[in-house]
Amino acid sequence: MNTEVNEVPDSAPQEPAPAAASISTLRPPARRRWWWIGGGVVLAGALAASWFALPIRTVEVTGEQHLDAGQVRELAGLTPDFGWLYYGAWRARGLLADPWVLSAAVTRRFPDMVTVQVNERRPVARWQKANGTVVGLALDSTVLPTTPEENAGLAALPLIQGWGPSRLGDALKVLGALGGYNVESVAYTPTGLRVKLPAGSVWSGDLKSLLKYAGSIGMYPKQNINIYPWGVSVQE
Repeated sequence: MNTEVNEVPDSAPQEPAPAAASISTLRPPARRRWWWIGGGVVLAGALAASWFALPIRTVEVTGEQHLDAGQVRELAGLTPDFGWLYYGAWRARGLLADPWVLSAAVTRRFPDMVTVQVNERRPVARWQKANGTVVGLALDSTVLPTTPEENAGLAALPLIQGWGPSRLGDALKVLGALGGYNVESVAYTPTGLRVKLPAGSVWSGDLKSLLKYAGSIGMYPKQNINIYPWGVSVQE
């Protein structure tokens, strides 16, 4: 279809329109275009070559206690065919998904070695849930998955139990403050905390007061002690 272009009368002169750029002027020169394509191919080849030329061949794991070295390698994504050059924290982040791992340090060593130093949580108490199940508990309230056989090995740890709103955090703070008194159990209720010792007990309705007067418990190791914001009551 042809389009006519009519002349504009002299009475209405207009600025001449700039010539439209032809399609050929909007395209990069062929030589430059091929240069970019060639450069991309070379770069892709170099990346692929570095992947296969520098695989991870050696993995060193330290600090593991509950987990074994194979589990650590799997969590860290350390497969033998993975490129050493491209391994980093984004790949090792799976370690922190395991409740036993508190922290980890991953180091690459040229040309093909990766070292993983694991800092594991350790159980400091047993927690009896509302359904009666007993699980291991770390100091930061993390539940540590264990097998029935492993649970038997935790029998010597203090037992935390209670009812009402969870006061696990308070119970763990009490265990930390009274760690030198061989605490056997901590029971919590909405009204307070009771700590059972080998030959006595401690009760308080106020966590701050209990922590404040925790040092006086050693004076009455075989008595039942009630701690209040205003002082301490000792009973035979």
